[in-house]
Amino acid sequence: MDINIKAIHFDISEKLTEFINKKVERLTRRHPAVSTVDISLKVVKPETSLNKQAIVRLAVPQQDDLVADKTADTFEEAIDLSLEALDRQLEKIKNKK
Repeated sequence: MDINIKAIHFDISEKLTEFINKKVERLTRRHPAVSTVDISLKVVKPETSLNKQAIVRLAVPQQDDLVADKTADTFEEAIDLSLEALDRQLEKIKNKK
């Protein structure tokens, strides 16, 4: 499984990278069909609260890509919200089969 993290217009910290990898690994343990995870992080203008955006795209074979786009106060919170939404989408797919 591939994890691609793209920080747009800022340098990502090692701590944030480790956090993302840990959360994605947990998701892919529950849903082993996920082949690729693409994460884009960016700071939304203007500089106010709720200005950290995380867009997470999951590639699942024989399915359309699943996407979650969440904005929060911190990147960690935005990642959590996005992965929770994707987990629900994956559960729906799993239950349909």
